[in-house]
Amino acid sequence: MNAGLIVTVIFLLMVVLTISLGVRIVPQGFKYVVQRLGKYHATLGPGLNLIIPYMDTVAHKVTTKDIVLDIPSQDVITKDNAVIITNAVAYINILFPEKAVYGVENYEIAIETLVQTSLRSIIGEMDLDEALSNRNVIRAKLKESISDDISDWGIALKTVEIQDINPSKTMQAAMEEQAAAERKRRATVTTAEGDKSAAILQAEGRLEASKRDASAKIVLAEASQRAIEKVTNAIQDKDLPAVYLLGEKYIESLKGMSTSPNSKIVLLPGDLPAAVRGILGTLKT
Repeated sequence: MNAGLIVTVIFLLMVVLTISLGVRIVPQGFKYVVQRLGKYHATLGPGLNLIIPYMDTVAHKVTTKDIVLDIPSQDVITKDNAVIITNAVAYINILFPEKAVYGVENYEIAIETLVQTSLRSIIGEMDLDEALSNRNVIRAKLKESISDDISDWGIALKTVEIQDINPSKTMQAAMEEQAAAERKRRATVTTAEGDKSAAILQAEGRLEASKRDASAKIVLAEASQRAIEKVTNAIQDKDLPAVYLLGEKYIESLKGMSTSPNSKIVLLPGDLPAAVRGILGTLKT
């Protein structure tokens, strides 16, 4: 092999190498950051791109697809000193790759740390019950707090979601004891209110019965008074009708006594008319 052929082969190899170094095909979903002599020069989009060989180099290959960042779980202390465990997931998109690679050392770690810090700050301003029941509020505040910061790195925050937000095991045990005590207190209050209502109803019933008994006694007394007045006006000085009426009442009373299971002996006066006349004589005097 002569020297001319060797030179020709070397020249052809250099041409192929130069062309390969000057042509860059960027796949869809990526952008390439090009440096010229160590300094940022351009960002190559998807497709065929030409650069200057030996001067331009592809320093970074950055995806333009949405990136999912799983934020690790962490312990957070609420405003009322309760400990809860929470984690999140963030969806980001790199709009300007040159800012993302030159603006921060590692944008994924930086965003994870920023989300964790903001999450602790937001929940630290809430009570335990408020933090557990307001995921949407926490998510909105979290997105608002970190969107401006990561925009300086050429990154857009698509959304951020709170995956889990639960009390710690110690707090869960305390909450269960508190809930049990609250249920017991409500049961006691309900029982007491029921007893109170029953006592009031019983007292009202006794009062109403007493009023009715009193009214009945008054009615009976008035009826007896009117009956006595009518009998007195009717008999005047005549004893026979009075004897008949009193005898009738006396016989009814004796009949009732005879039917009583406790009655053993029944005594009858020997001279009923004389007894009646004696009673009438006493009344007249």
